[in-house]
Amino acid sequence: QVQLVESGGGLVQTGGSLRLSCAASGRTGSSYAMGWFRQAPGKEREFVAGISWSRGNIYYAGSVKCRFTISRVVAKNTVYLQMNSLQPEDTAVYYCAAGPDRYTIPTMTYEYDYWGQGTQVTVSS
Repeated sequence: QVQLVESGGGLVQTGGSLRLSCAASGRTGSSYAMGWFRQAPGKEREFVAGISWSRGNIYYAGSVKCRFTISRVVAKNTVYLQMNSLQPEDTAVYYCAAGPDRYTIPTMTYEYDYWGQGTQVTVSS
């Protein structure tokens, strides 16, 4: 079992920045892919960014590429999502997830086994 706890959400103006954190505990010795997803009201949960815990390779959704940066600190069992140039359409609940570490970063929700409780990000116009 892996437990994930997100933090760092909040209210920010258009063009602002936030950094989300995801602290992992439990069976963190295994190799996982860590993903960030988001879900806006009335919409499906969508992939934002992912990183291989062991290899460090990264993949972004096209809508956030060049604005968001995913990173990890292995010693802290923590994954981060730095979000810059935030837009109102980035408003959503952001979730951290852990899934099997494969050659490519998983991008579908069903590929992930463990989920955090989510943190709200609101971007005002």
